[in-house]
Amino acid sequence: MTAEITTEISTAITTTARMKNPALVLPDAMKGIQNIYKAMYQGGVSPQILELVHLRASQINGCSACVFAGVAGAKKHGESDERLHAVAAWREAPFFSAEERAALALTEVATRIADRSGKAVPDEVWNEAADHFDEKQLSAIILMIGLTNFFNRINATIEEPAGTTW
Repeated sequence: MTAEITTEISTAITTTARMKNPALVLPDAMKGIQNIYKAMYQGGVSPQILELVHLRASQINGCSACVFAGVAGAKKHGESDERLHAVAAWREAPFFSAEERAALALTEVATRIADRSGKAVPDEVWNEAADHFDEKQLSAIILMIGLTNFFNRINATIEEPAGTTW
């Protein structure tokens, strides 16, 4: 590595956030977020799938704080290291069920909306998810995708470091 690259990498690593998380600064925001989380986990989707969705969206967005938290949350719900290591390459890994693959595919397209021309969520991705989940379950997954993307953007803006606990 050249000295320039080493310096660039070392200065890019954040050890403290620019500010406290806005959801903690504005307490009413946190109340609303907690209500959304409560509703998501009552949507009938296994916590393991919701955690995989959270982890995959956070990986795509490069949110180190949420990837770190996502791995910890998934482990609390019984996920194995083997599966967690393979989430980024879920299409090629044999560890995921058809139901999990449908949720991960929906996560990817809904997270990468700006990368698509045409429909944000292609019919084949939506139909596959709808084959595995009812409307209530899809609602929980979609809310997890949206809320994860919300937090990924907050954390990227304030440079929240991995390992932060909220």
